Amino acid sequence: MNKQAWIVLIVALSLVGVTGAFLGTQQARQKLGTPGVKVVDVPIYGEDKKVAGTNSVALPEKVLDYNSKPLPIQKVTLDWLPKDTVYGNRLYQASDGFELLNDVVLMGGDRTSIHQPQYCLTGSGWQIESTEQTTVTIDRPHRYELPVMKLMLARNIKNERGEVVTQRGIFIYWFVADNQLTADHKQRMWWLARDMMKSGVLQRWAFVRTICAYQPGQEEKVLKRMKQFIAASVPEYQLAAGPAPALLQK
Repeated sequence: MNKQAWIVLIVALSLVGVTGAFLGTQQARQKLGTPGVKVVDVPIYGEDKKVAGTNSVALPEKVLDYNSKPLPIQKVTLDWLPKDTVYGNRLYQASDGFELLNDVVLMGGDRTSIHQPQYCLTGSGWQIESTEQTTVTIDRPHRYELPVMKLMLARNIKNERGEVVTQRGIFIYWFVADNQLTADHKQRMWWLARDMMKSGVLQRWAFVRTICAYQPGQEEKVLKRMKQFIAASVPEYQLAAGPAPALLQK
């Protein structure tokens, strides 16, 4: 081995050592942040009716004229995500029969609990026809604009007569941590890394999502109802809020 090769090897080993020491230091000083959603001592169950977690996210039982029921966490989800993940999962039905699903995935010490939803959607047969970042106006604890990502979905299913028909859906999601809100997965990852570097705090990000399936031609009506539901339900379980209008900050 010539002199140049030895220098390259020594530099590489030094970088590995420095990196390992840095990561070890970060892990030693790491502490979990405060969730941006309410967590309660209420168990949540899996499909086998066994307790999947002793805590859960406190999604409200009733929102506007919607009643709800808790849904079990799918086995594939429990097998795939880390054991310290906390869930909230409810199916809401309005008095006229309109239904939507609202669920929350809250990470613990393992950041892999949260990922981009596009992978799961396409894996379950949905096609994403469009993606748009928008906002939902929230009135409590003060008026602010909640950033959300809206996905327009479509998939082919068989109806009761065995015919293949197109089902459409709207999927709205965002991420929330302690005093932090974003609809952008890349920004969430940047903030997570930034907070770890600056303070050693691993923020406990939550992934909040609402999905509704509907018949073609009902897009505007369904989207309006979903936004009304989100505006009414978010203050009941989400602790983080966006900035108040300038007039309220004075």
